[in-house]
Amino acid sequence: MNIQRKYSLPNCTLLLEGLSDLSRAAHFQEMRPELSILVNAECYLSGYNQPLTGGREFFESLVRAVSGYAQEFLSSVPNPQAHNQESELVEFRKIDSNRHRLIIYSEDASEGFDHSNNSKRPPIEIDLNTVQLFDLVEAVDQFFADTQTLPELSLELQPVTRRYGGASQALIRQAVPAAVGVSSLAVAAIAFNLIPPPQMRPPQPKPNEQTSSTTNNITAPASAAATPTATSTANTKPAVKDLEALLNTVPEITDPSQLRALNRQVYNQVHPAWTNRSGLQQDLIYRLGVAADGAIVGYKAVNKEANIGVGQTPLPNVLYNPARRPSISNEPIAQFRVVFTTKGVLEVSPWRGYARTPEVVGAKITDSNIVKGLNQKLYSTVRQTWNGTPTFTRDLKYRVAVNKDGVIADYEPLNQVAFDYFRETPLPKMFKAVYGSNVAAPNNKEPLAHFQVIFKPNGTMEVTPWQGYQ
Repeated sequence: MNIQRKYSLPNCTLLLEGLSDLSRAAHFQEMRPELSILVNAECYLSGYNQPLTGGREFFESLVRAVSGYAQEFLSSVPNPQAHNQESELVEFRKIDSNRHRLIIYSEDASEGFDHSNNSKRPPIEIDLNTVQLFDLVEAVDQFFADTQTLPELSLELQPVTRRYGGASQALIRQAVPAAVGVSSLAVAAIAFNLIPPPQMRPPQPKPNEQTSSTTNNITAPASAAATPTATSTANTKPAVKDLEALLNTVPEITDPSQLRALNRQVYNQVHPAWTNRSGLQQDLIYRLGVAADGAIVGYKAVNKEANIGVGQTPLPNVLYNPARRPSISNEPIAQFRVVFTTKGVLEVSPWRGYARTPEVVGAKITDSNIVKGLNQKLYSTVRQTWNGTPTFTRDLKYRVAVNKDGVIADYEPLNQVAFDYFRETPLPKMFKAVYGSNVAAPNNKEPLAHFQVIFKPNGTMEVTPWQGYQ
């Protein structure tokens, strides 16, 4: 089975293509197949129309040169690993403080560029600015954080002695205007002998620790997971940047009632952020990891189109910000299937479905007389504020909850048409009038009475006591 892995930054993208070693993979039940045999590597750089391409030797040389040069640039101490013309296909040379020359020597590493057919082709020279350089460093970092791609390939960095360093920590802040990741931060720290050389890969899980789920149709898995800032604390765990790796280290939320509540929170985050819904040629399908408070902590493309079209979705923008929330490293997470359809409809559902019919979470008002009075009050309130001629052609079904005073505390669409036409109902305006936002968390601090409210295409409506999810 052909496998693709893509590591994307604004100014650089690494695309790896290869195969899985069946003799090794047979011993594991992987949620995501391991790319253990590299067939082709492509490096796309902003400003250049053609990628740098090559095989395993080219990719390994690129990784070594990038890491070595980043260490040299930050420390101002020469690093032979970045300039080894005798044994490497890739070399870096510093032009000035903001320009860096990437040199690719002959063989097949440069097939993506036009050259003569001479047996010995001239080297390719590409000038990068510092932002491009560290986007390339971050792409390499994403590769090393992916435990399911070339797991035997490791990065060996040697610290330079502090007394030889001609730069200061202030230089790091000035020289790296782009955001940098784990390996690039490690390179910077090693450059100044601040921390020991890191082990760039976390330990591989044992076979009996792997999850039992398998996904055989993932061929181009664009992925992301929010990671906390790396620190120099000795006991700090490696930042998790792969959704499968995260799933292997934390419990999974499977309670149907909790999943139902989180399902709504995911929809409420992604739906308003998906502003451009045109231009999709295929449905884009993703698997999301979500923390117990609704924070989206990671996503993974399920189909090839999803990998290519991730920029047409709001997923990169709705990942939680580690700087504004504690680390999710030890929290249980839930998985959801999110589909951006070609019709502009967003679909969200639990990844494994519901093990049983979910229930509404929270204390409930059960006194029949109180429920009957609140039923009539809710009908009157909604009926008075529902104006206009419906444009929908099927019933819109909602669960609506009110407190003992009849004030709306929560509402939830129950069918897809209710999601699509919710603005034609008075429910979002009623909810926003109380809480200031249509996507605010539901009020579940007091007992609530729950009802099913149906808006019909002929302009009539029904309100009945809640009987549970169907």
